[in-house]
Amino acid sequence: MRIYLDVCCLNRPFDDQSNERIRLESEAVLIVLERCLDEWIMIGSEVIDYEISKIPDSERREKVKILASIAREKVVLESEIIKRAKEIEKLGIKAMDALHIACAERASNIMLTTDDPLIKKVKENGDKIKVRVMNPVKFVEEVLGIE
Repeated sequence: MRIYLDVCCLNRPFDDQSNERIRLESEAVLIVLERCLDEWIMIGSEVIDYEISKIPDSERREKVKILASIAREKVVLESEIIKRAKEIEKLGIKAMDALHIACAERASNIMLTTDDPLIKKVKENGDKIKVRVMNPVKFVEEVLGIE
């Protein structure tokens, strides 16, 4: 299994855990990251690195960098990926999200995100997106049979 986690997933364990949804998503992200240490392959990207570099809180930025360092492969931005991201953006998907999807399409089976509007937009355009995009909780429930 080759998995791409966007930066909202990598941030989730450091969000306020008093909200049940955030806590569940955090647990799911941590389960996925744990599996990526030995069984699965986490895919990183220059887009992820850039987005992490923009996290204003330096302590949080360093923690997210540590989680991102689990990635065993990294997608490098090149003209084909940028071209693909522009195509995806025309579907009404934000530029940064389109870059993440284009990177995920290049190297992974699935992209995980906690961004509900993005998941909805991808579902609306499912035939035009070449990678599954889902919430980490749904992924863990489906793939690992954990509820």
